[in-house]
Amino acid sequence: EELELIERPDPVPGPGQVVIDVRGAGLCHSDVGFLDGTLTHLIADKLPMILGHEVAGTISAIGPGVSGFAIGDRIVASGLEHFAPGWSVDGGYATKCLLLAEGLIPLPDNVSFAQGAAATDAGATAWGGVMVTGKMKPGMRVGIVGLGGLGMTGARIAVLNGAAEVYGVEPREEVWKKALALGIKQVFGDVMELAPLKLDLIVDFAGFGTTTAGAILAVRDGGVVSQVGLGKTEATINTGALTGKAVQLRGSRGGGPGATEAVIAHMAKGELEIEASTIRFEEIPAGLKRLE
Repeated sequence: EELELIERPDPVPGPGQVVIDVRGAGLCHSDVGFLDGTLTHLIADKLPMILGHEVAGTISAIGPGVSGFAIGDRIVASGLEHFAPGWSVDGGYATKCLLLAEGLIPLPDNVSFAQGAAATDAGATAWGGVMVTGKMKPGMRVGIVGLGGLGMTGARIAVLNGAAEVYGVEPREEVWKKALALGIKQVFGDVMELAPLKLDLIVDFAGFGTTTAGAILAVRDGGVVSQVGLGKTEATINTGALTGKAVQLRGSRGGGPGATEAVIAHMAKGELEIEASTIRFEEIPAGLKRLE
């Protein structure tokens, strides 16, 4: 069903909880999946629910037992498994949102609410694909497949964290110049063009099946393919290449502990910005249609 605008009483924080005035909420592909049926099973037993799991705002009420935070503090919400806004409890597509204090991350004054919201998922997911699942270390040579929002962010993260060389794969040539400005050495139109480079790590932010299969063929012997993108949910891969080259294919979901903080730290230094456009609260349903 479509999202429906409702009115309800303001939430009241219980022990260990805070209420924030929402100042930014990211629209995510997962929300499209919740609405079109492909991911609805993940939240079915929690419905009805207010969606929105990329949340930034200011604390407006504090419950008993909360220390280290004050009214007016700028924060973002990390996704706790047992209390995840927009996944297991009401989220940030609202004027106010109830959160656990243990899941709050301070947002520096020089990082916007829009960037803070994007850091919690788009940023953290990109970080996870490169730094956690990909286990990128300084000096490694890296390929980034798919230079959309996450891919551009992942490429920049690789550059900032000491990759010797970062290469991109993106058929849309209009974004190549932007990619080069972020520190990517060269951009190709097809993943197989990476093969002569014998890269240590290829992170697939596209996930269209052919990109996964191509990454396995293109990475060096003993290299790693980190799979983030889900453009399609199935892929036909060459298992001869997978085993013969001793390639490690790893699935990546989210960023894990510390990912959002690491992304925000880069943002605070002025060296990382996630490309984003802003819409008004009442435009969220239309924005999700646009994202779809």
